[in-house]
Amino acid sequence: MLTGCGRVVFRPDQQTAQAISLSPEQQQTLAQQQQQFQNRAAELDRDNQELESLLAQSRQESQLLREQVSATQSQLRATTDQLAGLQQERAQLQSKTQAMMASVKTPGPAGIRANNTLLRPLSVGSLPGVDVRQDGDTIRISIPADEVFQPGAAQLKPGGDQLLMRVAADVIAAYPEQVIGIEGHTDSAPPASPQFPTSHHLSVAQATTAYDLLTRGANVPAQQVFVIGHGGNHPRMSNATDAGRQANRRIEVVVYPEVVRRR
Repeated sequence: MLTGCGRVVFRPDQQTAQAISLSPEQQQTLAQQQQQFQNRAAELDRDNQELESLLAQSRQESQLLREQVSATQSQLRATTDQLAGLQQERAQLQSKTQAMMASVKTPGPAGIRANNTLLRPLSVGSLPGVDVRQDGDTIRISIPADEVFQPGAAQLKPGGDQLLMRVAADVIAAYPEQVIGIEGHTDSAPPASPQFPTSHHLSVAQATTAYDLLTRGANVPAQQVFVIGHGGNHPRMSNATDAGRQANRRIEVVVYPEVVRRR
């Protein structure tokens, strides 16, 4: 430092550096601040790790969602293809049905025409147990199954074939062109034979046996005859008595008003 003329001149290169000294209170405060900064840094680091974990989980969920969307789209395409196929099949079925209905309505050599003059004399009405009756516009000839078949079976008894042949010959002579149904009926008791698990199976089997006999033995045209098995659904009498059950076990030859025209 130079003095003179009332001025004081300081030269920087001559300034003496002094060390900064902190009091214990200031040192403690600084240490606390430093610790707070470290704690905050650790918290931020943990938060960052949690965010990274959540981000990874979000990416996995997003990938899974994309896979589910892709699978759903594939299922939707497959369902659409199936629906298109079903619609095409439905259109084909409707076309076939319309063609069948048109063929039925169109008269031809194998067409069907109604004939309501059915009531004609039948000699089989005088046979024991055989009942002939008019049922609306049909004629029913009822034959006791016990006179034709072995008990609970579809095998013919001795003489059962002759009874069926007698009825067939009389029916064909009186109604040579009529549609004929052969119906099997049973009582309410379940079949005892393991061959027939239900009454319907037994009734169908008995009606089929009668059908075979009529078409092969009596030369009844097969296209003129059809078979139905009713089981015990249409009893003529109550099944509470032996006589009623016996009456319900029967074969009915049914003559319909329609005729099948020959070629």
